[in-house]
Amino acid sequence: MNSIYKINVPAFVNFENLPLRTLRLIAFLLVTTLTSAQERISLEKAIELAKSNNIDLKIADKEIEKQTVLKKTAFQPEPLQVQYQGGQFNSADFDHNVSVQQFFPIGNITKANRQLQEELVKLAEKRKALSSYEIEKAVTLAYYQYLYGVSIQKLNLELNDIYTKFLKNAELRFKTGESGNIEVISAKAKVKEIETQKGQLEYDLAIYQKQLQFFIQTDENIVPDENTLLQYSILKEEENSKAEGLLTDYYQQQISVYQKEANTYKAMRTPKLGLGYFAQTINTESLFQGFTAGLQIPLFGGVNTAKAQASAISISQSQLALDKNKLTLNLQKQELQNNFQKQQKALDYYQKEGLQYADQIINTAQKSYANGDMSYWSYISFLNQAIDIKKQYAEATHNFNQSAIELQFPNLKNN
Repeated sequence: MNSIYKINVPAFVNFENLPLRTLRLIAFLLVTTLTSAQERISLEKAIELAKSNNIDLKIADKEIEKQTVLKKTAFQPEPLQVQYQGGQFNSADFDHNVSVQQFFPIGNITKANRQLQEELVKLAEKRKALSSYEIEKAVTLAYYQYLYGVSIQKLNLELNDIYTKFLKNAELRFKTGESGNIEVISAKAKVKEIETQKGQLEYDLAIYQKQLQFFIQTDENIVPDENTLLQYSILKEEENSKAEGLLTDYYQQQISVYQKEANTYKAMRTPKLGLGYFAQTINTESLFQGFTAGLQIPLFGGVNTAKAQASAISISQSQLALDKNKLTLNLQKQELQNNFQKQQKALDYYQKEGLQYADQIINTAQKSYANGDMSYWSYISFLNQAIDIKKQYAEATHNFNQSAIELQFPNLKNN
């Protein structure tokens, strides 16, 4: 009962070493499939579908159902004993004897069994809540990973527009003799590079979509709603205590199970009441009958006493595990909070200043280069600086989202 099951988010595939032709083919096949019948959904809808479709949660539901059915086993009478005896046990004649006996549990054993089973049902529900928590986290990460891929695609299109204009200007300057052919060649190479990256990004996006689809566990081509804000909105601190609540509830429920388990073993030390009926013949004549009553007394109750003591030890173990995991969770949340603030500070810079600088650099450089006021090498240098700022902004947003999601959904471990 000391296991917290965790759903692990799979690592994203590294395709950098694949041949370009292979990448294009895979990207084409995946993207063709992806765009054939897409359904755009919100994050809330994605989580709802995942919880509805996920097989692990369906298994958890079956476990709850199983433990609920087992509540019917609280009353546990002994098997009915039926005995026949025939022979010369009264006289020289062959007589017959039939007896029936049934032992019933008395005391608190039935009540203890029922209470234990009720606690086991609740424990199964707590396990399901933990699985649901991990699924929600996995879907959220995959959802925003896809949106990150979309943002990189948009940046790629923007770069394509910038360098396409650059190529036109370079070709014009070459025709008028204002510059050499090196500018045209360089611009063409850059445009081809961006086009190649476009195919790789499409492959990336298809991979991200399949990862989201995996967690939702559906055959439909589910994709995030592109109107969703790229920046993830984290819950307020007072609302962000779900992880600790789930962890505490799980271990406290474990403790309740062990307490009821100990009570059950103690109740097993009480006697059982037996009632019986017999009928027999004497000298092969007439039918004589009567009743019996008795007790089954557990003279050697050391086994159940030891089991009750073991359950008490398990209670202490669960309490220690709860204390340890609370400490681990609090330290983890402090670390995640520091990382979140770090990523937030970086994102604030790009949103308030960095992007504006990048746009100003691009616009000024394009005008200056087109007017002949800037050399080719200076233009390329400024352009690369601006592009690098935009790339860093996309990465900063992605890192912020990852840190925000991790802060809202810290890992629940049981080491």
